[in-house]
Amino acid sequence: MERPPPDQDTLAAWLRLAFAPGIGPVGAQRLLTHFGSPAAVLGAAPSDLIQATGHPRAQALFTGDARTDAHIERSLNWAQAGDHHLITLDDPAYPASLRELPDPPLVLHVAGRIEVLRGRTLAVVGARNATAGGIDNARSFARELSGAGWVVASGLALGVDAGAHEGALEGGAGTVAVVGTGVDIVYPSRHLRLAERIAADGALISELPLGTAPQPGLFPRRNRLIAGLSRGVVVIEAALRSGSLITARLAADFGRDVFALPGSIHSPLARGCHALIRQGARLVESVDDILSEWPSEARHVARPAAARNGPVEAVVSALSRRLLRAIGHQPVLPDTLAQQLGIAPGELSAQLVLLEINGQLQRHPDGRVARSAPSG
Repeated sequence: MERPPPDQDTLAAWLRLAFAPGIGPVGAQRLLTHFGSPAAVLGAAPSDLIQATGHPRAQALFTGDARTDAHIERSLNWAQAGDHHLITLDDPAYPASLRELPDPPLVLHVAGRIEVLRGRTLAVVGARNATAGGIDNARSFARELSGAGWVVASGLALGVDAGAHEGALEGGAGTVAVVGTGVDIVYPSRHLRLAERIAADGALISELPLGTAPQPGLFPRRNRLIAGLSRGVVVIEAALRSGSLITARLAADFGRDVFALPGSIHSPLARGCHALIRQGARLVESVDDILSEWPSEARHVARPAAARNGPVEAVVSALSRRLLRAIGHQPVLPDTLAQQLGIAPGELSAQLVLLEINGQLQRHPDGRVARSAPSG
């Protein structure tokens, strides 16, 4: 559906309703249900606003607020750039999956390609202090999901989130970073270059006013959007008390599928995933375990030119991926791998050379091999 050109007055009305202090998404939904549009809400009498919401804070819409005015002006000016977009709840570009939430954001600030918001989306989330193996799993799972036509959503955090975005950018379908700050702020700051790449080949989105700094209380709101955008959530390494488990719980509440990768019983970062599996999440060991949930939707997406012209990793075979999963980060003898996987020594040797050239595998002086630690 073609997106009509935004009207500034209409956008300003949506922003005022979204940013009014004390209203919130739920209160705003009540007002919209009662009055029909932001303009009608703003034209209502204070007593009618209070009656519709049951809360005296609704007067904030009538009395005005200098800070809200500044937020509105800043957003309208920001949206003048070609790759900056304000998407309101009634916009054809607004993600249909978010409309299903009980408290959908009234306005999304989007930096990048809004068309990725119409794609089929899966979230890949996990620990900030992830192991090298966890980050590598996030990257490889996201790459394969993106190559199969799924947009990968995550939260731009350290660890698993960053690995998921990196992998998705290599896969072709794109990635969406949902941030818990204003969309103009990159947190953590070391992800500035990653955020620029996401804006070029995917999208950064936030429901928060521009300039909003990171605050612990805002990240659960971010997590609800990650869960709401997605058909399913894949959790890769998570402690028992973590934002990733909040995302998974919200996904289950929204009727989304939850997948979890198992890990060592001795690892604290595996306990969250194991808890999810005990609670009914699907245990997954490969991307095929996820894609089998939607067999009729499997399709291949060509990788971006940058990936096609990049390292051999962009054309790694299915056998190479299987081999990487078997190797892990603990050194192992090639003969052991050949026996374990039933691969002829000559074929195994060729695959190991390919992976070593590509930088995905390191060879030890004694002949053992192990997966390379992720860079960055």
